[in-house]
This record gives sequence, C-alpha cells and structure tokens, in this order.
Amino acid sequence: MKPYTAVIEHCAGTGLYVGHIPGFLGAHSQGETLDELRRNLEEVIKMLLEEGEPPHGTHILPMLPISPMHFLVG
Repeated sequence: MKPYTAVIEHCAGTGLYVGHIPGFLGAHSQGETLDELRRNLEEVIKMLLEEGEPPHGTHILPMLPISPMHFLVG
C-alpha cells in the first residue's frame, strides 16, 4: 500500500476536520473526528485509484517539514 500525506485542518465554524491530499485531484473529505477523517480519506483514495493512478502531470509531493507562518496584515 502506497503512503499518502494529507493536509488537515479543524474548522472552528463546523467543528469538522477537513483534509485533502495535495496534488491528488478529488482526494478530499471531512469527519467529526480525526479517525473518521482518516477512514473517509482512505475510502476516497481507494475509489479514485480504482479509476487508475492520478492523471499524468499530477505531482504528489513528499511530506516536507512545515513551520508555522505568522502574518501581520493591515
């Protein structure tokens, strides 16, 4: 099984966790818990892979360390 890396955010407005796989068109989902989100993303990936690998030219980047960014606006 090939590993995929998801970008996950918690939406304060809905209370849901939302996630997507960068560079993998259509690979996004949501869940009330991180476990539910993981299961949902795995299901989406399996469904998308039934149609074949991501389209030619889609580049799925390896996981890179992410540092917090702070912005002052105004």
